[in-house]
Amino acid sequence: MLYRNRFLVLLALAGLLAFLSLSLQFFHLIPVSTTKDGGGSKSRKRIMPDPVTEPPTVDPVYEALLYCNIPSVAEHSMEGHAPHHYKLVSVHVFIRHGDRYPLYAIPKTKRPEIDCTLVASRKPYHPKLEAFVSHMSKGPGASFESPLNSLPLYPNHPLCEMGELTQTGVVQHLQNGQLLRDIYLRKHKLLPNNWSSEHLYLETTGKSRTLQSGLALLYGFLPDFDWKKIYFKHQPSALFCSGSCYCPLRNQYLEKEQRRQYLLRLKNNDLERTYGEMAKIVDIPTKQLRAANPIDSMLCHFCHNVSFPCSRGGCLGMEHFKVIKTHQIEDERERHEKPLYFGYSLLGAHPILNQTVNRMQRAAAGWTHELFTLYSAHDVTLSPVLSALGLLEARFPRFAARLIFELWQDRQKPSEHSVRILYNGADVTFHTSFCHDFHKRSPKPMCPLENLVRFVKRDMFVALDGSSTNYYDACHGQGA
Repeated sequence: MLYRNRFLVLLALAGLLAFLSLSLQFFHLIPVSTTKDGGGSKSRKRIMPDPVTEPPTVDPVYEALLYCNIPSVAEHSMEGHAPHHYKLVSVHVFIRHGDRYPLYAIPKTKRPEIDCTLVASRKPYHPKLEAFVSHMSKGPGASFESPLNSLPLYPNHPLCEMGELTQTGVVQHLQNGQLLRDIYLRKHKLLPNNWSSEHLYLETTGKSRTLQSGLALLYGFLPDFDWKKIYFKHQPSALFCSGSCYCPLRNQYLEKEQRRQYLLRLKNNDLERTYGEMAKIVDIPTKQLRAANPIDSMLCHFCHNVSFPCSRGGCLGMEHFKVIKTHQIEDERERHEKPLYFGYSLLGAHPILNQTVNRMQRAAAGWTHELFTLYSAHDVTLSPVLSALGLLEARFPRFAARLIFELWQDRQKPSEHSVRILYNGADVTFHTSFCHDFHKRSPKPMCPLENLVRFVKRDMFVALDGSSTNYYDACHGQGA
């Protein structure tokens, strides 16, 4: 009888432990292996949106907060995550500039009073902010490629100029740089101790906000910010297409995409009514208000917690902001459903993706220069790249967005190289069109470099029309 009671007690305890284990797994409090061989405990599923914080329906205010990207104390990031037998070979970083002052002003309203000087006593703050200002104010010890020499190295106007980087934008990229330094330099030793300018490739457009964003990231990233080792090349095109910018078919896709945007706006009665109300408040024609792109200025008010502008006829309000932002979200959704922007993206992103693949191939072959590449760019740079890669779930590039390509070597099989792609810290490798099903066929945690090479050198053209075999023919419609 005693043994039977003990057996029943043990059986009950076993049942209770099993129930607790399943409950913990259900609530994601302990990891569950999803690999075929059960050899790892980390989930293989990559999901960009966070199900814990995502609202159940589209919320324009929530989306606007994500777009503002207000600097936080800590950020969850998956950069640099790899099994111990993988060696990091090179890193290629695409960034959007940080928070900026509006490019457009709403007529007959007062501009938002944003101070673009960098002050340690004002939030947001970064521990390296004062040293950054001191270093930048001394001026570069080496020249940049013209016309970058004529640009200011940091924002310094008590009232921001149009399009100027703000203190928030500087802090965003100081934070980005420090995060990448902790991962790529301190953990993975990407750069040698005696690193030089040959180990870096730096390129920016001719806007002060992109140059300053790049400098802020580098100041947070590099162990010793030495002007003699910093050389930015100038890129005239926001697509970073270098000598391959002439592409008639890409321009045709863009014209048709702009027509699609126009027709969608005409169908949105709430949007047209809202524009009419706003135009009446500021006492200008609706057409003039629409041309002023009011969401650009209103986003600045929103991100900096400044009241929306007023005039004698009243004030623009949150209800107006929500309607326009909701339309932007709807436009993004339809853009991904239609083929026009995808065609534009394939041709628009090909030159910069081709440059990146070429650098990766050289690094895989043993080339030790250009271990860290930085493109300091715009939303119109990153957005086509995201679309071309097939990352349809990716949100429109926020302020200080970062898209990173990592090249890895398997130490156990040195001839094998793999890539990881990360967007704002999330591993999106297996969301890309060229590697979305690879993890279903292989237990490897990364995508073979060959997949990316084949995509850029061949499959991007196949996705366009199936007949072109190179960028020139695809751009000029030859072989169609």
